[in-house]
Amino acid sequence: MARKLFGTDGVRGVAGDFLTAELALKLARAATLRSGRERPRVLIVRDTRESGEMLQAAVAAGVSSAGGEALLGGVLPTPAAPLLLARHGLDMAVVLSASHNPYRDNGIKFFAGDGYKLSDELELQIEQALEEPAPAGAEIGRVRELHGAGEDYLRELHTRFAGLDLNGLEVALDCANGATYRVGPEIFRRLGANVTALACEPDGRNINEACGSTHVAALGEAVRGGGHSIGFAFDGDGDRVLAVDSSGEVVDGDELMALAALHLRDSGRLPGNGVVVTVMTNYGFHTAMAQEGVEVHVTSVGDRYVLEELRAKGLTLGGEQSGHLIEMGFNSTGDGIAGALLTLEALAGAQLSQRRVMHRLPQRLVNVRVRDRDAVAHAEAVQEAVKLAEAELAGRGRVLLRPSGTEPLVRVMAEAPTDAEAQEICARIAALVEAELGVA
Repeated sequence: MARKLFGTDGVRGVAGDFLTAELALKLARAATLRSGRERPRVLIVRDTRESGEMLQAAVAAGVSSAGGEALLGGVLPTPAAPLLLARHGLDMAVVLSASHNPYRDNGIKFFAGDGYKLSDELELQIEQALEEPAPAGAEIGRVRELHGAGEDYLRELHTRFAGLDLNGLEVALDCANGATYRVGPEIFRRLGANVTALACEPDGRNINEACGSTHVAALGEAVRGGGHSIGFAFDGDGDRVLAVDSSGEVVDGDELMALAALHLRDSGRLPGNGVVVTVMTNYGFHTAMAQEGVEVHVTSVGDRYVLEELRAKGLTLGGEQSGHLIEMGFNSTGDGIAGALLTLEALAGAQLSQRRVMHRLPQRLVNVRVRDRDAVAHAEAVQEAVKLAEAELAGRGRVLLRPSGTEPLVRVMAEAPTDAEAQEICARIAALVEAELGVA
C-alpha cells in the first residue's frame, strides 16, 4: 500500500490548511507509540516559520499524550537533530520545516533513535494509525525545554573541524532567514573567520524570500562587492549549501562534491573509493571522477535515496546538485554548515575561484506539463528521439527524461559541450514530449 501523506522528506503542505495542528498531534502521537520505547524521549526542533510554534506545541502534545517526554530544542537546522539524538541518547526526533519552500508551507519529518529517517514501512504504519484514539489509561508524558541544544550542535561541528584554521578568511554567509541564522555565523567566527552575515533577521515570513540557496544572486553581489574570499548560501532548514567564489560565480553541489571526494580520498577517508550522486548530477562530474579513479554510484533524485545507497554500499560521501552533502563520518543527513566547512577543509587555503576539479557541462532543463507523467516511458517517438540525441552526443554529454514525483510534469534535461547545443536538444525533445503527451 502506498503512503498518502509522507513524501520523500516527511509530510509537507500549507500550514493551517493541509498541515493542521490536529494532524501534527496525531502524527506525533502515532510515531511516539511506534518508537519501541515505553517512555520515549523525543527531540523537537524547528525552523523560523511563523507556523513553527503552533506545530511545535501540537507535536509536543502528541508526544506527551502517548506517554513520551517532549524535549524542545528550539530553532535549529535539520542536521542538528541526528547529532543531538546521539549526544543525549534520545529515542526519536521531530523536525518542523519545509526546507526551501515559502513560509506558508511547513513540514514534519521524523528521525529514529539511530539518527536515520524512518523507513517507508514505518511511515505507512503511522499513516494507518492516525485515526486511532489515544490509548485508554495511558500515562501522560512531560514537555520541557532542552537547554543548550544550539551549543551542543556547535560543539559537534567544532570537534569535527577542530583542525580547520579560518583566521583572516573573509566569508559571507546567506542564512536564508532560516534555521542557520544563529549557529551558522557563530561556528565560522569560532574557527577564526571574519563573517558578513546576510539574511539573518527572521520574522516568521521572510524565510527563503529572495535569499538562501535558491536565490544566490544577492550573495554573489555581496561577495564580489565586499571583497570576500568566498560565500556560502544555506536553505531554510540548513541541510543544503551552495557556494560563491570571489568573482561572484555560483558553485553548486556537484562541484562541492567533487572537491570533497578528492580531498577525502587523498586523506584516506573515502572508504570504497566511491561516492553517491543522483541522476541530475552533471556529466562533467562523472568525467572528472572517472579520470581520478573514483567510482560513482547513481540514485534517483532525493537525499533519502542517496543515504540509502551510502548505507548499502558502506560509503561515506554522497550528495545532490542542489547542495545536499552527506559525510557519513560526521552526520547521517545533509548538513549545509558542515558541507561549507568541508569545502574549506578541501581547499586548504586555496581560492575557490582557482578550482580545477571538474569541467561543468552546460545544462538545460525544461518542465513539460503532461496528461500522464508515467506515459513517457512508453512513448515510442519520444524514446526514439532520446536515443538519437544520445547518439549525437556520444561521450560528449547526455539526455535525461524524468517524470516528476509530485506533479503532472516530465522533466527534460540535456547536457552538451556548448550551451547552444544543450538548448537545441532540450527544446527539440521537450517539443516532442508536449506534442505526444501534453495537456490539450
